[in-house]
Amino acid sequence: VLPFQVVGGKVKKPGKRGRKPAKIDLKAKLERSRQSARECRARKKLRYQYLEELVSSRERAICALREELEMYKQWCMAMDQGKIPSEIKALLTGEEQGKAQQNSTKLAKAGKTEANSSNP
Repeated sequence: VLPFQVVGGKVKKPGKRGRKPAKIDLKAKLERSRQSARECRARKKLRYQYLEELVSSRERAICALREELEMYKQWCMAMDQGKIPSEIKALLTGEEQGKAQQNSTKLAKAGKTEANSSNP
């Protein structure tokens, strides 16, 4: 008798290699399966909550952008009729005031650097 067997073209030697069919406690296996299913459902629930919050925040952003777009359309229609909306006037005067402040700040800084450079 040979110390090995040929099964399906493969040579199998008798020995202790390979996985033994372990006798797993059926109740423990079922409990692990239930626990795994509970954890899976909890992860799924969290994932759906996250996605719902994400969708909600994106919808709010879309609404805000649509309102802003509508406001710009109204401004354009008013300007096409030769009227300048008060909001644009405020923006323009605010920019002019901002530019005047920047220029005065630049002049003051330039004056300080000139004063410092003239005193050795």
